[in-house]
Amino acid sequence: MTARLAIDTLIDDPKTRIVVCCGSGGVGKTTTAAAIGLRAAERGRKVVVLTIDPARRLAQSMGLTELDNTPRLVKGTRQTEGALQGCSVEGGGGRRAGELHAMMLDMKRTFDEVVLAHAEPERAKAILENPFYQSLSAGFAGTQEYMAMEKLGQLRAADEWDLIVVDTPPSRSALDFLDAPNRLGSFLDGRVIRLLTAPAKVGGRSAMKFLNVGMGLLTGTLGKIFGAQLLTDVQTFVGAMDSMFGGFRERADRTYQLLKAPGTAFLVVAAPERDALREAAYFVDRLAADEMPLAGLVLNRVHGTDAPQLTSERALAAAEALEENGAPDSAAAETLAAGLLRLHAERMQIMDRERRTRDRFVSVYPDVPIVEVGALPGDVHDLDGLRAIGDRLGRTE
Repeated sequence: MTARLAIDTLIDDPKTRIVVCCGSGGVGKTTTAAAIGLRAAERGRKVVVLTIDPARRLAQSMGLTELDNTPRLVKGTRQTEGALQGCSVEGGGGRRAGELHAMMLDMKRTFDEVVLAHAEPERAKAILENPFYQSLSAGFAGTQEYMAMEKLGQLRAADEWDLIVVDTPPSRSALDFLDAPNRLGSFLDGRVIRLLTAPAKVGGRSAMKFLNVGMGLLTGTLGKIFGAQLLTDVQTFVGAMDSMFGGFRERADRTYQLLKAPGTAFLVVAAPERDALREAAYFVDRLAADEMPLAGLVLNRVHGTDAPQLTSERALAAAEALEENGAPDSAAAETLAAGLLRLHAERMQIMDRERRTRDRFVSVYPDVPIVEVGALPGDVHDLDGLRAIGDRLGRTE
């Protein structure tokens, strides 16, 4: 039998500083991240949830009108019986009240912050006004994932939070998130970029003359492909960013190491469906290959029943018997009962399918701890809904 993932043990441990929730889209990853953040806060930790999800449902469930690039305090959190013991507060001891803050990544604003923090004012102004930079910061492939990691690095460096919960971007490829810290750095360190920056880095008139001839050939060719104005924008951008290129690579490397360091825990979130668990399997394999700390799998929206002893076959047989042999004077009641029996049979069939899908995953990954989260009857739209998810996450049976 596979081990159970003990969420409360994980979030109560003061050594746990970062929890990264990853997985494909549509499996409840954002809600899981928010529920973990709320549960940790109400158990006594100061938490910030960083979401990359553009949907407004997280803000609404936390009672906020909006989320932006700055952490906002979530009001209405309350201390629970499971609050951390032995954590002193200023002026006293015993349990401490936690805090929950939430924010949503603003990709362009985060990129702007990086430029402003690491470039001289005049150079920063030139970069921010450059048309190529504006396109890059707004939608270059991989920029969102990279800036999520930049923001994570900023939050961790501030050392203001006991726990940072990251809701990673949903992506078609399960590997995009883990590749992101190096992708933008690789682009900025790429061959074309090096060629574009070469004249500024080499001294001497003869060298400059030689390089200018080469650059003329290069820019002429690229200009035909991309357009002269775009190439001019790129060259201007590269010239302004030259001193920052090494910083991008250095921070990408630091963030990558931060993800691997003790105190970081990855949670793979999936639904009990074939495609979602296949995506989860990719994450598990990649985390293992990169020696990153996998805490376990959160299996979301698992169906259950209060009558597990009544099998699908028996329920269908009973429904058919009622429909065939019912008395005329009790037809309405028997029709209702038969309908309920058929609904139960359908539920049992869904549960059986989910169980088989889960068991196939477990057979391949028997050492991955799992916590199953029962499906709620409706959508999560407030803190009580997040608490309900948190209660399911924290169950020990």
